[in-house]
Amino acid sequence: MADVNKQKQLAQELSTKLWAMANDLRGNMEAYEFKNYILGLIFYKHLSDRTESFMNELLQDDDISYVDAWEDVAYHDDLVEDSLSTLGYVLEPKYLFGNVVKMIENGTFTIDYMEEIINSITESTLGQDSEADFNGLFEDMDLKSSKLGKEVSQRGKLIGKIIQTIDTINFQMGDTDVDILGSAYITLIGNFASTAGKKGGEFYTPTNMSKLLARLATVGLSDVLSACDPACGSGSLLLQVGEYANVRKYYGQEMTSSTYNLARMNMILHDIRYQNFNIVNVDTLEDDSNFEDERFTVQVANPPYSTKWSADIKFLEDERFSAYGKLAPSSKADFAFVQHMIYHMADGDSRIAVLLPHGVLFRGSSEEVIRKYIVKELNYLDAVIGLPANCFQGTSIPVACLVFKKERNGNSDDICFIDASKEFVAGKAMNYITDEHIDKIVKTYEERKEVEKYCHIAKMDEIIENDYNLNIPRYVDTFEEEEAVDLYETFKKLDETQTKIADAKVEANKFLEELGLPTFRI
Repeated sequence: MADVNKQKQLAQELSTKLWAMANDLRGNMEAYEFKNYILGLIFYKHLSDRTESFMNELLQDDDISYVDAWEDVAYHDDLVEDSLSTLGYVLEPKYLFGNVVKMIENGTFTIDYMEEIINSITESTLGQDSEADFNGLFEDMDLKSSKLGKEVSQRGKLIGKIIQTIDTINFQMGDTDVDILGSAYITLIGNFASTAGKKGGEFYTPTNMSKLLARLATVGLSDVLSACDPACGSGSLLLQVGEYANVRKYYGQEMTSSTYNLARMNMILHDIRYQNFNIVNVDTLEDDSNFEDERFTVQVANPPYSTKWSADIKFLEDERFSAYGKLAPSSKADFAFVQHMIYHMADGDSRIAVLLPHGVLFRGSSEEVIRKYIVKELNYLDAVIGLPANCFQGTSIPVACLVFKKERNGNSDDICFIDASKEFVAGKAMNYITDEHIDKIVKTYEERKEVEKYCHIAKMDEIIENDYNLNIPRYVDTFEEEEAVDLYETFKKLDETQTKIADAKVEANKFLEELGLPTFRI
């Protein structure tokens, strides 16, 4: 295991340098905009590092450098072919990050050269299997923007300064398991989420919440054929699933184009081969055509809470929703996401872990109809877990994690209710759950045993008795009896206190009279 202090040191160094880069751009543009430049350039460095590492390994027995091999006709075409088949792109030696740093140092770097590099990467994928995965990845990094500087030379100088700062960051993990690249995204989004807001379109799931969902969704699984997040954001939640099981292929849907680009970057940054992920830019609920025929082993999601959707009557003919006879209300799409995910569950031991507002547990009308169908007719709901309030950027509400399983493995006559809402560490801006909290939740979910004031295994008869209302306090009694108050003793102490106050006023009045000052009224 890596040294914890070393991890913290590297994470702090990363945060400091990223903030320094952000400050270079501050004043020129909005926070959510300069984030795109920093992440785009970090991504470019990663592509460069991957190319160098791949070429060094490929040419190690030939006693020839990548630079020389590129110029040698006997090697050139094979290098291109190998790079495309393995990496999905080609980065010429002259475009490597190290060469750009040297150009900045000797004053020959220009913003046009940076644009030439970006265009070269994209053009190398045209007509290849990887084209869709690389198309538009850098479109949010507008190097012609006047916000970088009115003059071309100003823009080049600013981008050059950021590249030099990136060059000082050790992106190799060495003897630590710090996720440097993932941390870069989280650090930037975490710092800027409050200012970016809806305009930036950036939302993220805190790391430990992602861990919780990933662990709950993979209990007992070591190999996952397919994992999907229908509201994938940056892809961080999807990638967490890969930390706990071998995921063969990742699927994701994301509506915001800039976030969709970052999700694809994040896959590549975490060395997920382009053949092993399929992220699409789409409004998941309104258009399921991309993944209509796909079924997934594991699905995780932290969809936008109670967001609006069309709830168009045409969706009553959509197989994702038709069996329920009702659509989620247009003002609250929470159950629409659940229905979508249930439809895409693969046959066999497939699972869902999704974060939702508590309202889905008890709201009436069409949501009640949908909730009852899921519990009574499908019997897929395996667990309801209440989590602490104020654990997410942008909202202070407590949320619930719902776990669904297609095969309930002997648990088909009950639902596990866990109230973990009171176990967290309070932070200045947000609260957070620790690894110990996660361990307790997952262990309790696995063991499915009664734990006083924490977990209750509710039989279906109990669910029916509550008319399919799943509000956690109905099942987990967390009531704490207050200590009995002796009223006679309390009044006695009150009388004693009042007597002491009166005596003190008498004593004080003596001094006030001597000084010729107004006295207290007794």
